[in-house]
Amino acid sequence: MIEPKATLNEPQTATGTGASEREFVFGGIHLLASYVNCRRERLLDYEGIERAMTEAIAASGAAVMDRSSHKFEGGGMTCVYVLAESHASIHTYPEHSSCFVDIFTCGYDCVPSRFDEAMRAYLEPAKVNCKIVDRGDNSGITEE
Repeated sequence: MIEPKATLNEPQTATGTGASEREFVFGGIHLLASYVNCRRERLLDYEGIERAMTEAIAASGAAVMDRSSHKFEGGGMTCVYVLAESHASIHTYPEHSSCFVDIFTCGYDCVPSRFDEAMRAYLEPAKVNCKIVDRGDNSGITEE
């Protein structure tokens, strides 16, 4: 698990330093997961999913700024959350008892694995494929 690192969450001055004088780190954590054979009735409970997502986001330490969702014919839904730190989403496929979730948080103050733990507890998947990607200037991204 990637542990949170100090980052600057305060307004910067013209010199690029904030009141705390902590070093700014251009980076973040992106957690992407596939949950297979979830509790189907929970995938069809739109209000329950929205509540679980909101609680899981809070568990990670992130803050919800806005939300947009769409319900599809057949029962699936996509719900995207705009976070103060970036975004989170869920895409459900109740006809397959499965879904995709992700959360990206800029900086290293949030703990996306707590989001994953909370969503697993709610949906109870039989199988999980989860990847955590460290993004930013220390992630091996090169300029072209």
